[in-house]
Amino acid sequence: MTYWPLVAALLVGFALGLSVALLLRIIQAKTAKELAAELFDESEKQTKAGMDTVLADLKASFGSLSFDALQKSTEEFLKLAKSRLDVERESTVQDLDAKKGLIDQQLTRMGTELEKVSTLVRNLEKDRMQKFGELTSQLKSASEQTTALIETTNTLREALSSTQSRGQWGERMAEDVLRLAGFIEGVNYLKQKMVDGVGTRPDFTFLLPRDLKLNMDVKFPLDNYIRFLETDSDLEKSKYRNDFLRDVKARIKEITTRDYINPQQNTLDYVLLFIPNEQVYAFIHEQDRAILDSSIRNKVIPCSPLTLFAVLAVVRQAIDNFALEQTSTEILSLIGAFKKQWGNFVKKMEVLGKRISESQKEYEALMTTRRRQLEKPLNKIEELRENRRIPAAPQDEEEG
Repeated sequence: MTYWPLVAALLVGFALGLSVALLLRIIQAKTAKELAAELFDESEKQTKAGMDTVLADLKASFGSLSFDALQKSTEEFLKLAKSRLDVERESTVQDLDAKKGLIDQQLTRMGTELEKVSTLVRNLEKDRMQKFGELTSQLKSASEQTTALIETTNTLREALSSTQSRGQWGERMAEDVLRLAGFIEGVNYLKQKMVDGVGTRPDFTFLLPRDLKLNMDVKFPLDNYIRFLETDSDLEKSKYRNDFLRDVKARIKEITTRDYINPQQNTLDYVLLFIPNEQVYAFIHEQDRAILDSSIRNKVIPCSPLTLFAVLAVVRQAIDNFALEQTSTEILSLIGAFKKQWGNFVKKMEVLGKRISESQKEYEALMTTRRRQLEKPLNKIEELRENRRIPAAPQDEEEG
């Protein structure tokens, strides 16, 4: 009979172990109430199965005992086990209720956190949709701008394919630079003005001090340079490069023969050649620097838009300095004339001052000595009238 408490403890531990294992296995898929019910049912089943196993073992171990005694002992064991099982079941139910409360709290907390996560996901999705819409709009705008740029580039390429259009484009670029430099047509420069007695017509003629002039030509060969940019063949690139540089040299030589430098017309000893693109100007400088050196020796100064602005700034400063010098000369001349007139004015003022001083002396003499001399006989006459009690002659009302 000493084995019964041990067997009961083993059964209870076995049942609790199975219950905990089963609880850990299904706690993620079912609610706390369902878990408690299933755990209880499973505990009952496991307890009954354990008891059946113990009975079988007991029958095998105590086969020599009578079945009645064993039956009686079994009934007592069952009662004892049932009482212990009731206690353990009540404790298990209480423990399960406490765990259910904890699980409910955890589920509530998890629900709150999941709601926060859900809200965050919705906000992120909303922001993503907004950003995606903005990106789509920007990509569409960029695509439209790219298309417009391509159309503009094609239009510009078609325009530059014409010699006349290139000339107009060069004139437009030059006029933009002139406006930036503060030059005014008809005041600081002339456009397409025929040179008298020569027959040449510079694109621009800058008016300088002392009636000097500086001519500028804006026509520039770009055909072979455009072909150079459009081709992908190295052989053709080399050919168009050489052809373009040859065209540039020919253009410089042509300008030197056009009487743009004419002492009879008071022109400077240099003429400007406008290259209406910084990239073209840099290309010439990189490919053959001797062209620019030779051009300067021939008194032809190539100018890109940037260098033309620098040249015009120097010209404008020279014009301003000359005007300031002229104005200063006139001011100095006027100061000399003013000084002369000021001397005459001071002399006249001195004469007037002397006269005023003499007049002041004469006035003081009249108001003192002469007045006293005149008042003496008048006082005596008044004294005689009073002594003889002769009334004074009546005065007119206006005099009174």
